[in-house]
Amino acid sequence: MAALTILDLYDDGDRSRPADIVVSDVSELTADAISRLRTLLGGVRPADGRLVFVVHEDGPRARAYADVLGATVVVPAVDTDTLPALIERLLVEAGDVPLFARKHAIRAREFLRETFSSGILTSDEVTNGTEAVARAIGASGIYNWIRTVREFDDATHQHILLVAGLAAAFAGTLCLSAADKHRVVKAALLHDVGKTKVPTAILNKPGKLDASEMTVMRTHAAEGHSMLLAQGFEDAMLWVARSHHEMLDGSGYPDGLRGADIPDLVRLVTICDIYGALIEHRPYRAPASNVSAFDVLDGMAGRLDRDLVRAFKPVVISPPFDGGASSDALRPRPRQPA
Repeated sequence: MAALTILDLYDDGDRSRPADIVVSDVSELTADAISRLRTLLGGVRPADGRLVFVVHEDGPRARAYADVLGATVVVPAVDTDTLPALIERLLVEAGDVPLFARKHAIRAREFLRETFSSGILTSDEVTNGTEAVARAIGASGIYNWIRTVREFDDATHQHILLVAGLAAAFAGTLCLSAADKHRVVKAALLHDVGKTKVPTAILNKPGKLDASEMTVMRTHAAEGHSMLLAQGFEDAMLWVARSHHEMLDGSGYPDGLRGADIPDLVRLVTICDIYGALIEHRPYRAPASNVSAFDVLDGMAGRLDRDLVRAFKPVVISPPFDGGASSDALRPRPRQPA
């Protein structure tokens, strides 16, 4: 268990013990207080240490002080009840990835490698891959999963595993039955299976796709549906493979579905899919922070399910902070995709 030490800014006692995380809570940010805080940090904060900067009067001046001190996260004093969850997350991000999480991530990646190599899916293999993701999330949490998967070099495998992990974590917050949780993770693991039919040169292009390449990439939704249909997968998996790029306002693809035509399971995986893409490393852009990625989802009102977006927030953002250290039974629909 991590040790906790409380230091008084105006007490010149022993300050030589390094701390992985420092939480500063200074009610009046005077020049003298900032000078003392800078001195204190010089003694207890290592080069890679995290600083959680609590502000009692949030504004440009407080933010400027936070920048000067190299704060990792700024938390308004009114939100300090969220500090335990935030500190837990920062400790996870700063520590080593648990062997358990790494082992199951590698197991799930091997499933994807075999699938992308052969184009053949068996029920046992899919179940094994699904269970690997669910067990890792259940034991080690979503942050460890994200850190583990980001180490994989294949961008497509990384994305699929990110989405599956996010879906597993999301399902764990929704009071679903064990069968429904399994179905959510399985669907997320299979959502991009159609990319096995997309040329590798397009999948692994180290830059943005042009219009013709994007047209080819978008065929993966229908291709995935066809693959799963031919191999006897259930309707829920067919829906997710085909429709995870559909939007409630009809602006998605491949069928331009609207509103009630899009099942809840698809809506859930779509949210995880978009969020996963935003936080991924790409050759042409840095990954988005937790907050900025969620803000994108929050700004897609009318296109994404508002209730599910709201329910997704605690999965990826424990406390409401600015600055990002980065990191039911689902209602069945009778109609099957064409």
